[in-house]
Amino acid sequence: MMFVIVRRTVLSAICLTAAYGVMRQCRKPSGWLGRRLAGAMNIGHGALTLWGLEGVPIQADWRILDVGCGGGQTIRRLAAKASTGHVSGIDYSDASVAVARRTNAGVIEAGRVDVQQGSVSHLPYPDAAFDLVTAVETHYYWPDLPSNLREILRVLKPGGRFVLIAEAFKGRRADWLYAPVMRLLLSATYLTLAEHRQVLAAAGFTDVEVRSNASRGWMCASGRRPA
Repeated sequence: MMFVIVRRTVLSAICLTAAYGVMRQCRKPSGWLGRRLAGAMNIGHGALTLWGLEGVPIQADWRILDVGCGGGQTIRRLAAKASTGHVSGIDYSDASVAVARRTNAGVIEAGRVDVQQGSVSHLPYPDAAFDLVTAVETHYYWPDLPSNLREILRVLKPGGRFVLIAEAFKGRRADWLYAPVMRLLLSATYLTLAEHRQVLAAAGFTDVEVRSNASRGWMCASGRRPA
């Protein structure tokens, strides 16, 4: 009997440790597992990204930045729309950067896309460089959300738009399950829809809009740099 209890305890500990390791990879993918996860995100976040970008009129010659670009599938979609423009991607994970570069190898070679490693806290771009900045499933992990939003505002052109897309927010469906994972396991920022609106407005964005898909638990927040 004691052996059975010990075995179950050990197996439970192993499972919890493995689950925690996978969860932490969501924050910053690394190594072979991180590369696999970044590739999986290209598939898993596809429908969410398409929904979030609905109604964003992307012009062919726009310059666009995708912050926290992950595996690079959003970059690929944006580059297809900005067919004569340029799309930049940035992520602080070297594993994500490697996958994003592989995903977009053709358009990178054509000079229409670049992907680099870096932080949202210090974006390596000049002021007023982009017509559109996107952030898909990433803002939870930013080190200082208010400050980082102001950094995004800096690199937007006057009148340029920021679109934040996510599949978790405080008050969403199954919040009882998401809340402890986001706060305790991931140490992530977890805001209500109203708090997202407030933090964008406080950072200096105008025309702030927040919408959600209640059945899927998705949200999209957007705002503009004042003209």
